[in-house]
Amino acid sequence: MVDPATQEVDVDDDDDDGSPAEAHDPFVGSEHAKPVMMDDSAEPSVPLTSDMNWYILKVQSNREDSIRDGLLRRVKMAGLERYFGEIIVPKEQVTEFKSGKKRVVSRKIYPGYIVVNMILNDDTWYMVRETGGIGDFTGSAGRPSPMMPQDVAKILRKTEEKADDAPRLKIKFKKGDRVKINEGTFENFEGDVEQIDEANGRVTVMLSIFGRSTPVDIEYWQIESA
Repeated sequence: MVDPATQEVDVDDDDDDGSPAEAHDPFVGSEHAKPVMMDDSAEPSVPLTSDMNWYILKVQSNREDSIRDGLLRRVKMAGLERYFGEIIVPKEQVTEFKSGKKRVVSRKIYPGYIVVNMILNDDTWYMVRETGGIGDFTGSAGRPSPMMPQDVAKILRKTEEKADDAPRLKIKFKKGDRVKINEGTFENFEGDVEQIDEANGRVTVMLSIFGRSTPVDIEYWQIESA
């Protein structure tokens, strides 16, 4: 009886030519493997921002900020953020004098309008048009017209100005306006505006003094409409 532990096992080496065996590469496909095809119908990746244009939207006056916020909410809820960039209510910083006190306020540059950076397609067009308070895109022949690059740059430059960047004065008077001086040496005198110096906040008013028309320079907050 043969002990299994010592039994010799014949190995078929008819195909062994003495050369080392080649290792199998698991990443190499067989000659019958089919190539993997990409699905061209798959949704494209996030659009490039360079594909976006700036458009002007007509909106209800005095509601520009709330309409902008409403559009932003709708865009997020619809999952269309990748088609929208900035949505801006163009504003600038101006200096006002009230009761002799100087203050800086934010003023809308184009009341009744907002600007939006977006890719225009059917979905985004309906999204904008169906937002409450928005009238329509500006354009011609019923087609939205993108803004010119130089106009966009001008608006963005103004909106980025800070209060300490020497904002210009907001002087509501113009040459020829009849005004009354409400403070100072010539209080209660009336005259016509001759010149406005917005840089320094001063106004030249032509007053009748001793029967002669005399130019007087005063702070513009010291006058009011006559």
